[in-house]
Amino acid sequence: SEDSPAGKHVAVFTFPFASHVAPLLSLVRRIAAASPATMFSFFSSEKSNLTRFPGGRRDATCPNLVAYDVWDGAPEGYVPSGRNPVEPVEIFLRVVPGNFESILHAAERERGRKITCLLTDAFYWFAADMAQERSVPWVPVWTASPCALLAHLETDSIRQIFGTSGMTLDAIPGLSAMRMMDMMKEVLDETAPFPTMLYRMGQVLPQAAAVVANSFENIDPIVEGELRSKLRKVLDVGPFVLSPPPPLSDEHGCIPWLDEQETASVVYVSFGSVIRPPPHEITAIVKALDKTASPFLWSYRGDAKAEIPQELLESAAGTRGKVVPWAPQLHVLGHRAVGAFVTHSGWNSVLESMIGGVPMVGRPFFGDQSMNARAVEAVWQIGVAVEGGAFTEEATAVALERVLAGEEGKRIRERVGALKEMALGAVEPQGSSTRNFDALVEIVTG
Repeated sequence: SEDSPAGKHVAVFTFPFASHVAPLLSLVRRIAAASPATMFSFFSSEKSNLTRFPGGRRDATCPNLVAYDVWDGAPEGYVPSGRNPVEPVEIFLRVVPGNFESILHAAERERGRKITCLLTDAFYWFAADMAQERSVPWVPVWTASPCALLAHLETDSIRQIFGTSGMTLDAIPGLSAMRMMDMMKEVLDETAPFPTMLYRMGQVLPQAAAVVANSFENIDPIVEGELRSKLRKVLDVGPFVLSPPPPLSDEHGCIPWLDEQETASVVYVSFGSVIRPPPHEITAIVKALDKTASPFLWSYRGDAKAEIPQELLESAAGTRGKVVPWAPQLHVLGHRAVGAFVTHSGWNSVLESMIGGVPMVGRPFFGDQSMNARAVEAVWQIGVAVEGGAFTEEATAVALERVLAGEEGKRIRERVGALKEMALGAVEPQGSSTRNFDALVEIVTG
């Protein structure tokens, strides 16, 4: 019961930006369901909590989970300038960890139990000290790719190579396929608040009781081996999206439309919830789809009528194309008709493409996306990156031809099919991610 001071009480700290909150909340709900006697206090910004807990602070699905609002650091009436996309993040970082500390004490008082574990976004380097002061385990959750995590642990070595104008990272085990041009700019920046946070994270992660990853075992054995040698414990419990898979919501009729298409013929285009390519690249994609005569489904976040040249779209689409404001991505990528995925190479999208067994055409924009796109092409060989790093009509058409047709396309499909089997096997009742999840529950609530 909530008034028993001897019970377990897990504090969950989220990073309330981009796509960080949803996977952590989904994981916490699973742990809370597996351990109903354990209390969970979920700390995020007010704005984030309003979207995740519309009915109030109690969670509709988990009675033992309560949300708490953490101050985001923004002054009264603050409106982002729009000039600097990381401005809200930098404002938030000025007030950590004090904003978490004060609400943590309030949650302990309200729920009548001291914290017994800190489960946090891996970004929060300060959680290592907080956990140590309380003599409780710290369990950080890494939601991006394993190779990006390794890069943060190897930041000093990467900066040294960069400082001597090195172009490749072949001296670093696990990153030998990467080039300096694939590296996250945050790893090379020694001054700005966000990169400083990531550098501190890399220094303290070896203190964690376990690092939880949105990945599955044997996806990249060399990277995994390096991570295990540097961290106390690594628990691959992914792909998160499969536990449990989302219900089908298809208000725009994507699945019935795909049902009418030939097997492995459709190009699915989506750049996630944050990114929109510049106008000239959008035009290039449309022209390339027209040139290759590929049927396509485009999940377009924005005003498609205003932003995609209509005469081009009509020429490319005819009866072959469908543009929607949102698509049920996991279900789309799992459909037999989809033959290629044009993507920004965000880690969630890469995982969902693997789960669907769909080859990728990558055009990365920021963060770990360049590393992911490089791994897709050079490590797993399950897709290609757009030549030159940006969409042109020619480069996009060539990339689509490579993954959709011929011997190369056939080999790519075979390799991504093998990764699909590994991902699905990992979340089976006896799979590695299921076993690792059980070990996680034991660490967090034991």
